[in-house]
Amino acid sequence: MENARRKYTQIIDLPHPVSVRRAQMSRLRRAAQFSPFAALTGYEDLIAETGRVTAPAPVLDEAALEELDRKLACLCSLLPARPTVTVTVFCPDGRKAGGVYRTCCGVLSAIDLRTQALLLEGQAPIALKTVTDLRF
Repeated sequence: MENARRKYTQIIDLPHPVSVRRAQMSRLRRAAQFSPFAALTGYEDLIAETGRVTAPAPVLDEAALEELDRKLACLCSLLPARPTVTVTVFCPDGRKAGGVYRTCCGVLSAIDLRTQALLLEGQAPIALKTVTDLRF
C-alpha cells in the first residue's frame, strides 16, 4: 500500500484533467455506456403488446339489429337533406382478439347498397357490418 502512495504522490493533488477539444460528457450519457445491453431483442415490445387493452367484439341481438335497420331506412329517406350523422364502428384488432370502438361524425353523402357502406363527405367508406350505433 505504501508503494502505491509513493508511486502517485506527484499527481495525487493535481486537478482533474479537462479536455479542450471535447465537451465534457454528461453523467447520464456516461452512465449509459455502462448500462446492460438488451439481451432479449423485442421483449419490451412484446410486454407492451400484451398489456395493450382491446374491447371484446360486439354481439348485437335481434332487437339491436332491427333498430339499426330502422335507422338506416330513416337515413335513406333523409338522404336528399344530407343529414349529419354520428357513426360508431367496431374495428377488429389485427394482432389479438377484440378491437376498438371508433366514433366518426360527418355529412352523409350516400348509402352504397352494392358495397354495403356508408359514405360520409371527405372520409373513407364505412362498412355497414362494422356499425354498432347510428345517431342523427
